[in-house]
Amino acid sequence: MKMVALDDVFQDLKSGMALYVQGIAMTPTPLLEALRDRCRGLSQVELYHMHLEGPVPHLDPQVSGSLKDISWFVGKNTREAVNAGRAEHLPLFLSDIPAFIEQRIQLDYALIHVSPPDRYGFVSLGTSVEAALSAIKRARTVVALVNPHVPRTRGAAEIPASAITLGVWHDAPLHTVEAPAIDAVMSQIAAHVASLIPDKATLQLGIGAIPNAVLAALTHHRDLGIHSEMISDGIQPLIEAGVITGQYKALDAGLVVATFALGSARFYEFLDDNPAISLRSVDYTNDTAVIRRQPRMISINSAIEVDLTGQVAAESVGTRIISGVGGQMDFVRGASLAPEGASIIALPSRTPDGRPRIVPTLHPGAAVTTTRNHVQFVVTEYGSVNLHGLSLRERVQALIHLAHPEDREALARYARQLWTG
Repeated sequence: MKMVALDDVFQDLKSGMALYVQGIAMTPTPLLEALRDRCRGLSQVELYHMHLEGPVPHLDPQVSGSLKDISWFVGKNTREAVNAGRAEHLPLFLSDIPAFIEQRIQLDYALIHVSPPDRYGFVSLGTSVEAALSAIKRARTVVALVNPHVPRTRGAAEIPASAITLGVWHDAPLHTVEAPAIDAVMSQIAAHVASLIPDKATLQLGIGAIPNAVLAALTHHRDLGIHSEMISDGIQPLIEAGVITGQYKALDAGLVVATFALGSARFYEFLDDNPAISLRSVDYTNDTAVIRRQPRMISINSAIEVDLTGQVAAESVGTRIISGVGGQMDFVRGASLAPEGASIIALPSRTPDGRPRIVPTLHPGAAVTTTRNHVQFVVTEYGSVNLHGLSLRERVQALIHLAHPEDREALARYARQLWTG
């Protein structure tokens, strides 16, 4: 690894080149700033990534004709550009991304964010492995921010410094996300979800109020495990209290397995050199064949809306893209096939501004993230129902009871019209 100044990183960048950038908390924002500045005057430079945290300077409208941003998962900071046509969304299961990189993209640069080398010459990818290993393997030039704030994580996160072409010193904290407050609705949802989770289960859950509320409701459970796409602050108190032990996992017993972590600075300190945490490539964590081997595997995901037949939209409101498929289907299918496993879709019955989320039909143009053929449990603050094995008529009746009481009559009228014409 040759250490250089930031201004010297993209000396060889040319029109038509393709780059991959590591994301989530490890998003190397200074490299994106340098990329923006170097792209002026170029054309058809492509930047691939999963979810990015923090500022996105490369999406400056002034370079939109030079740099094409292509994301597999759309976040708040890229949503406006994607829906305005200044950036692209590439729908793909997260488990498929490493193979896509290795087989379909000729990468010129991989932009990553690592710890300083240890005494053996290895650096750590920190809180986000995701598809970075495939990008490093594929790229002609690997550029790394080298940052002493990056926690040294275990699993597949350690790579030899010799795999990096150019290094840029950077001394600044990682991107953080604080846990949102848990309100009464979230607590009610969490109580219903917790009642579906047996002791010795292995869990997948994401970030946000519902996952944090669910974790907070599990303090009296025993010997839980984690095999997840992501982990956040909510797991730390359960590990420290001995609730999460992973002792009954069929694979990676005793380890918390994920592909990335996102949370507070305190949580990143907890991850540093922690032998109980194993960060792996996303084609392992999200592989349905791996997930289904965990007994009592429980996946917990959310949705934007669910229609009365059980179709789940979690990517868009109509044609407006909100996020992406992520790992929802990877885990829904894997958990449903696991011995004593189950998948759960948990959502409030209404949006914060009072719009129903249990709806007669999805918004026109909405992407169906989880089909009604795959969905199992749906949970709102008003209870839970297992749709697996129910007829369409039975599903309609069951989901009406999960809707907000003020929305049920309108849903019932729709159902009567549906069955009577």
